[in-house]
Amino acid sequence: MNPVPDHYRGVWVRKLLETPDKRDTSTAVHWLQTSLWHADLRVPAPAPGAAAPLGLASQQGFCGVTEVVQTPQGEVCTWQRRLDFQPPRAEVDAGLMVFEAPDRVIETGLHAPYLEVWERLPGSTGRFITLAGLDAAGYDTQERFLVAGRYAMQVRPRRSPWPPGTPAGQSLAEVLTRHPEQTAALLDFEISFGTLEDDLWHIEQSTLPMLRGVHTALTLRQLGATQAHIDQPADARHWQILEWHYADHHP
Repeated sequence: MNPVPDHYRGVWVRKLLETPDKRDTSTAVHWLQTSLWHADLRVPAPAPGAAAPLGLASQQGFCGVTEVVQTPQGEVCTWQRRLDFQPPRAEVDAGLMVFEAPDRVIETGLHAPYLEVWERLPGSTGRFITLAGLDAAGYDTQERFLVAGRYAMQVRPRRSPWPPGTPAGQSLAEVLTRHPEQTAALLDFEISFGTLEDDLWHIEQSTLPMLRGVHTALTLRQLGATQAHIDQPADARHWQILEWHYADHHP
């Protein structure tokens, strides 16, 4: 798969969502895009607390690879979700993208009727990093850590599979209503967004309420062409480098 064009890279904040029956300007939506990988987090306002499982289930977020192709309609962006907070979708996640300005893009749905307005955050370009978590044996844990400029997103998928018979397109809230005994396991999926500057990780939004507002020391170290280390007070381990790019220099 080819890297996305440079003008897609960075962190995009959704300013508006319009559908035939909804207009939303309050949900906190962040889309971080590197050369190939993306991570996306959508937390409704007000952010749901730990005591509101169905509220937590209304959150959305996913991570995967992004493909941009030129079609007769225009530039089409497809988000191929490898990890998803919600159950698998029934349709492809793809939109027609029109850049009104370098830092403002309008997305209209190809497989569903919607319009989204996105604006790129200042300070979200210059360095792009994507790391894959490794276990003690060196196998991919499916965890991902993405960096764009001064921003980062950490993704740790749930360990529990979907209950047998979960249909595509069903919401997580519907799954929890049918399987309340699995609530804790199915909500145990972290997508956290925040800033990473001067070896300090400040989490602004997360699918896990206890992580919102947390400040913690975090240092990224490149160990070679394919390996990196993330040092945190309670966790220091190796990660595989999927991308490690600095526009101006290599520290």
